[in-house]
Amino acid sequence: MKNIGFKNPNADLSQYGFKDITAYWNLTPAALIEKTIKLDQGKLSKSGALAVNTGEFTGRSPKDRFIVRDAITEKDVNWGDINKPFDPDKFDQLYDKVINYLNTKDELYVRDAYACANLDYRLNVRVINEHPWQNLFAYNMFLRPSKEAITNLQPDWTVIAAPGFMADAAIDGTRQHNFAIINFTKKTIIIGGTAYTGEIKKGIFSVLNFELPTKRKVLPMHCSANVGKRGDTALFFGLSGTGKTTLSADPHRKLIGDDEHGWSTGSVFNFEGGCYAKCIDLSAKKEPQIYKAIKFGAMLENIVFQEDGVTPDFEDASITQNTRVSYPIQHIDNIVYNSRGDLPKNIFFLTCDAFGVLPPISKLSPEQAMYHFISGYTAKVAGTEAGITEPKATFSACFGLPFLPLHPVRYAEMLGEKLRIGSKMGDGKIGVWLINTGWTGGAYGTGSRMALPYTRAMIAAALDGSLKNVEYKEHPIFGLAVPQGCPDVPNALLNPRDTWPNEEEYDEQAQKLAQLFVSNFQAFEAQATPEIMSAAPKIIAKV
Repeated sequence: MKNIGFKNPNADLSQYGFKDITAYWNLTPAALIEKTIKLDQGKLSKSGALAVNTGEFTGRSPKDRFIVRDAITEKDVNWGDINKPFDPDKFDQLYDKVINYLNTKDELYVRDAYACANLDYRLNVRVINEHPWQNLFAYNMFLRPSKEAITNLQPDWTVIAAPGFMADAAIDGTRQHNFAIINFTKKTIIIGGTAYTGEIKKGIFSVLNFELPTKRKVLPMHCSANVGKRGDTALFFGLSGTGKTTLSADPHRKLIGDDEHGWSTGSVFNFEGGCYAKCIDLSAKKEPQIYKAIKFGAMLENIVFQEDGVTPDFEDASITQNTRVSYPIQHIDNIVYNSRGDLPKNIFFLTCDAFGVLPPISKLSPEQAMYHFISGYTAKVAGTEAGITEPKATFSACFGLPFLPLHPVRYAEMLGEKLRIGSKMGDGKIGVWLINTGWTGGAYGTGSRMALPYTRAMIAAALDGSLKNVEYKEHPIFGLAVPQGCPDVPNALLNPRDTWPNEEEYDEQAQKLAQLFVSNFQAFEAQATPEIMSAAPKIIAKV
């Protein structure tokens, strides 16, 4: 076996079953970009970023994610449609097939990295890729050890990604030809049949979502985080389209990270060393930090070029709506360089409520925080998907259900405990806020989208303490505490019922949304505590 590049002198790919193959270890971004271009697998864009196409899959395939069912996972994993069990013997057989396939290739690309910016919880990761640009993604997204650290790095987990290998579902036990399978006993993830790079990062995120709560009492979170000049940390949870990236990118606050974090007894810390941002409709005006970060070393996925062949057309979704860019977090100017912050002072649950029911800002009790955390609500609007003619509620438990090996209630109970402990420390309670970035004055089609400057003003007021001493009123159905005043926001906007032309229509719509919450939560009732259930919205029977 021929090894090229910088590596741990004791590292040997033969332990994985690899034989006579050239392995490129820990190449620089420039070298990986050069390899990609020479192999005709990508090209440079006008800004210097590498552009690649991931082929058949332009997003994750949740139905093809599996966890090996064995002594470690049997009792703790929440088995079902999200966490599909995989037979250990089938894993071994499929693993051998993947290795045999990769042994037919001339070259492989190996990256030694780690996850978790807090040294107490660091997870060493080795990523073995078929393509050089996949390895560039691993460089961008994971934390990058020094050369000195690499010489001593022993991987806790290994990810092997072979997009060119196609499984035989009838023989291999997969659903179809692509797969991502996590084996907690062998601490190995195998990915095949898909080149979508997000499977690599979300595989390790799933590992952390299992190991940190069960072994280390750390709450893993699918959220962004930033910190103010006074050292106050804020967390932003939200599903796609709710404004998580936009609202956490604040020129007056430093970014800790944009997607995956842990909450330990003493800090909030980033799991990653980079960002994986959506590019659809990206512009320098709307997202200046992300736009500026797309330079040499960044990698664009599935974008379309303008007529000149080098300028990305970020409005073109002909390949996918899920166009992406990965880049090291250092491409952002305003960051926390150690990727850690103190315990949070404020937490924001972002929702795009297309029903026009939820207040633009409301404060949650710990019980409500756990309930809405489990619910993970937002809404899709007409035109976003075929067949959607009116607002459609979407729920994703803990704002990241596809990555949760444990039951969602376990994460929610950890959140509740963190809130109770955190509120006993420092100078007061942790503020938990529900922010509606969706519609006001009516549902989608009749009302209007919440103005971004108002949303920013409400978040700023929560962060600087301006909402501590204002009057609050309880929402009659959802029980939320609604502030009756907020700097730089019209008072008339704060109570959603008052913004509707017809208050009876609002009441009817609010009952409809409340029923959707209650129906969704039926899947969690058996495990949820009475305190969590007490935060459910009230369904008012018609007389």
